[in-house]
Amino acid sequence: MTQLARGTFTVKLEADADADIHEGVSLGRMRLNKVFEGDLAGTGAGTMLTSQNASTGSAVYVAIERVSGTLGGRRGSFVFQHLGTMSKDGRELSIRVAPDSGTGELTGLAGVFTLTIKDGIHAYEFAYTLP
Repeated sequence: MTQLARGTFTVKLEADADADIHEGVSLGRMRLNKVFEGDLAGTGAGTMLTSQNASTGSAVYVAIERVSGTLGGRRGSFVFQHLGTMSKDGRELSIRVAPDSGTGELTGLAGVFTLTIKDGIHAYEFAYTLP
């Protein structure tokens, strides 16, 4: 049965200094650190690879993030896989639990994480299943 976790999170991004820029299109790497509050409570840490066109603002990113904490009262860790695209036509974002990445009481976790940003606040809904 699918369960729904809700809450907020803060995120801190640290760019590596060696971005590669060629004809206005960058390739970069960032470290991300998050603090989750709500039904998912804990921390996230990961690496993000990015590309952005400076003149159009279009961008893409992929990231791998390990989350450690509690979800619905169960303790453990798991990995999120991120894929994002932004262009003049809109935004697409996919954040999913990496298969078989759950540990501890989160072993067997599967799910999809969605976020909204309003007035600078990052809110999430996390639809998940556990055995």
